[in-house]
This record gives sequence, C-alpha cells and structure tokens, in this order.
Amino acid sequence: MALLDFLKKIEPDKKESPFLHTLYDGFFTFAYTPDTVTKAGGVHVRDGMDLKRLMVHVVLVLQLCYVFGSLNIGHQHFSALGLYPDFFDAFHLKIGFGLIQLIPIFVVTHLVGLGIEFWYAAKKGHAIEEGFLVSGALIPLIMPPDVPLLWLALAIAFAVIIGKEAFGGTGMNILNIALLARVFIFFAYPTEMAGDTMINGKEVWVAGLHFDPDLLNLAEPIKQQVSTYGWTHGLLDGLFNAFGWRTFGEGGMAVADSFTGATPLALAKTGGWEAVTAVYSPSQMWWGTLPGSIGESCKPFIIVGAVALVLMKVASWRVMVSMAIGCAVTGMMMNGLSAGTDFLYLQVPWYYHFYMGSFLFAMAFMATDPVTAASTNRGKWIYGFFIGSVGLIIRVMNPAYPEGWMLAILFMNVFAPLIDHYVLESNMSKRLKRA
Repeated sequence: MALLDFLKKIEPDKKESPFLHTLYDGFFTFAYTPDTVTKAGGVHVRDGMDLKRLMVHVVLVLQLCYVFGSLNIGHQHFSALGLYPDFFDAFHLKIGFGLIQLIPIFVVTHLVGLGIEFWYAAKKGHAIEEGFLVSGALIPLIMPPDVPLLWLALAIAFAVIIGKEAFGGTGMNILNIALLARVFIFFAYPTEMAGDTMINGKEVWVAGLHFDPDLLNLAEPIKQQVSTYGWTHGLLDGLFNAFGWRTFGEGGMAVADSFTGATPLALAKTGGWEAVTAVYSPSQMWWGTLPGSIGESCKPFIIVGAVALVLMKVASWRVMVSMAIGCAVTGMMMNGLSAGTDFLYLQVPWYYHFYMGSFLFAMAFMATDPVTAASTNRGKWIYGFFIGSVGLIIRVMNPAYPEGWMLAILFMNVFAPLIDHYVLESNMSKRLKRA
C-alpha cells in the first residue's frame, strides 16, 4: 500500500502536463488493475481481467518463440560458417549472438510504436491504449533477423499511424497492425526481403554475414560472404573467457562452400518439393532449424502457444481450425491439378504446407486477432477458411511472393465486417420467419 500511495502522490496534473500524465497513467495501470466500476444498480460486469492483462497473456505465450528464435539466429549464423553443426553445440555463443541481433529489433519496435502511441494519447487527452503490447511483441518475430533498423522504424510508424491511429486507435483498426508493418517492408523492398539481393552487402535471412571482397581476397562470390564481430561480441567474449568457454574471436571468417541462405519457400518456388528436401528435411522444417523469420520457425512451440491461447479463451479455436481446413482442402485440389503440369509448386504435398513458412504462426497469433477478425461464430468459420484457401493460392500461384498468409489475412480483415453483417442478417431473417 505504501508504494500505491506514493505513486498516487506523484501523479502529474492532467491539464498542466498531459504527456507526463499519459506516461504515468500507462505505467500505473500496467502495474495495478483499475479500481473504478460502474455505480451500484448499473449494468456492468466486474472481472479481474482488464485489457492490459489480456494482452499480457498473448505476450507471455510468445516467449517460447523468442527463446527459440534467439538460438536459431545464432545457429544459422554459425552453420553458414561451417561451425557447430549440432543445434545445441556452443549454446552460449548462439544464444548470445541471437540476442545481440534481436534486442535492437525489439527496442526499436517499442520505442517507435509506443512513442507514437504516447504522443497520440497525450494529444487526445486520454489514457494510453494497450493494443501495441501485442503488436510490439509480434513484429520482431515476423521480421528477418538482419532487417535494417531504419526500415523497421519506418514500417512501424506507417502501421501505427496509418493503420490504427487514423481509424481512431486500439479497437478501431480494420487491419492487423503487425502484419501491416511487415507488408510495408516487404512491398517497399521486395527483392531484398525475398533474399534475391543483399542489403548493403548483407544477407537478410541469415544474420551477421556481409559481402566484403577485400577482406579475404577470394574470387568466388560465395566465399566473399564473411562474418566479423563487433564490440558487443567482444564484451561477451570477456565473460566467456572468465568461464573458460569458447569465444567469438576476432577477424573475419569465410562462409562455407555448402552454405545456402535460401528458405524452403524460395526453394519450392523454383524447384518444387524435391528442391526443398534436397536442402532441408521435414524434421528441420518441423523443429525450425532453418533460415526464416525470427519467431515463425519452431512449430511445436507455436502449437503450445496456440493451445494456451485457446484454453485461456483469448483466441478463437474456430478461426484456427477453419484456417487449417481451408489450407488442406485447397492443397488437395492443387495436388489433384498437378498431374501432367510442369508447375512444380503444385506438386508439394498439401500437408507439408503446414511445415513450410509461417502458416502455423499466422493461424495462432495473426488470424485470431479479435479486433480485425470476424466476431460471429459462423463468421469465424468463413473468415478462417478463406484465409487458409486464399493464402495457399497466393503462396503457390504468385511467383514473386511465395508466402501468402500475410496478404490473405489482411485481405480477409477487410471483409470481416461484411461477413459478420451477412451472418447477422441471416440470423435475423430466420428469427423473423419463425415469429
């Protein structure tokens, strides 16, 4: 109680310092549940779960993806150098390298996103909206590990201002904010994000590699990709030396001849399922030990998060199940049409589309966004089914962009209100006929 009394005493005046009051209110309500309810006799529901705590549940279930993503960033980096092939070998180096890559992405995401939220809240004179807690946790997980931070900042600013604040803030947006940030980057810089070209001489899907023909003076382009370490790695080396562990070391190391930074989706686009399995096994795709977005790779952890959200009644199981059905049905149809064609992507077994790319992550954490998804039960079945179907069509039929769930979800976000409208109209029509 002493801490609560102290916090109430230092509360800034709302009129004299609107920004400071908004900032104070955001942190105060994050630490304490609101103690105000409707007056006696009013119609209200009192529950210990307010919006901030609802959002925190989603953030908590994403932590498994963060842990695995950090480790996988390091694993892909050292695999490219031909070092430590076992996933848990040199665990401290891999997790340390991954955190050095991930923490700046996380910090920039929240500084830009929350900074804009705080400014808008102060200008409007109301409390900080909690919606960016989830968006801020999701955005780093759907980005490449070496995404330029300036591009990330621009994408987040665009998503928050144009996608949410322009519509009235949290709860008013019609598009998923995290996906809108990803759309901005992927369409503003399509060849770089597809991995077709390098960004400022750097790989995008495998962190810490760059193009430097002078460093090793090697003629072969694949060997001109090298890795060097900075002062942050040097700080960790001092700690690792104290324990007698392996260190990052100094100087440059050439990429191994056998290294390929291609993702399974990029391989399937050009060579079908045979091209994918020539590089990655189904087991690797299931466990996520391959290049890709930071948090979308480990399927078991994503499934654990999805089940947790359903059990906590935060996410809709109807959307998840119907999305899986839509993908499966469309995939079977494509397999049936693949006979006698040279379009190899059609021949990818339908069930392996669940393994490749971000289907499960999109199903669990993106399509189930309660603000942008359909709200009626029947509407959720329709909404999820079309995401699964349209997403797979985009993935297979669009040669420029082999991952379709982002576009499919945003497309269905726009149609979600219309779906609910016709579901409600149908229900009212049936009741009128019975009456």
